[in-house]
Amino acid sequence: MTGDTGRPRGLDETTVLLAAGLADLAVSTLRSALGTVWAALHRSDAAELAADAEHDLLARGRLVMDRYAAAPPAHLEILAQHALARRAGDDA
Repeated sequence: MTGDTGRPRGLDETTVLLAAGLADLAVSTLRSALGTVWAALHRSDAAELAADAEHDLLARGRLVMDRYAAAPPAHLEILAQHALARRAGDDA
């Protein structure tokens, strides 16, 4: 399938080789993930492991919501508050 240089001959062959490599990577990753899940399911502390995972996911969810859901303070409102505070300081 390859020429003398070890490189693919054409675009079609390159596409096939990339697809085959990607498929092999996907199968290998899936096999590894399934092995990990299988081992986790056969642990004696699977219930505790699931509870810990749930707590971790809840904490992660809270962090994400705190990071992205809270709207930043309005810039013009902050400037107006500074101006009012400066005026109040000048009047005193």
